[in-house]
Amino acid sequence: MEAIKKIEREHMRVDMPRFKAGDTVKVQLRIIEGEKERIQVFQGVVLRLRRGSTDATFTVRKVSDGIGVERVFPLHSPFIEGVEVLSEGKTRQSRIYYLKKLKGKAARIKSKQIWE
Repeated sequence: MEAIKKIEREHMRVDMPRFKAGDTVKVQLRIIEGEKERIQVFQGVVLRLRRGSTDATFTVRKVSDGIGVERVFPLHSPFIEGVEVLSEGKTRQSRIYYLKKLKGKAARIKSKQIWE
């Protein structure tokens, strides 16, 4: 059992920033099309963060042309170039699926106040 955990630890990424549900993130993905390679950006709100060892995932939702688009990213995938946290959101729940039902200004998330 210890050998499996050791192999999993080798494949985990340590360069990911800390984020949680409600944060607005920008995910840079490496897309391979034939022989060409490019970076595609997916920017949206994190709905859910599923923790685990190598099977950890996070779900990001954005609204594109009035249609909600969700995408699930493996956290330790080699195709993810980087994740940039744009803003931290203030939420009371760890899974904010209620955003799917809301439209317009109601779908906004309050930003976290940092007292200095």
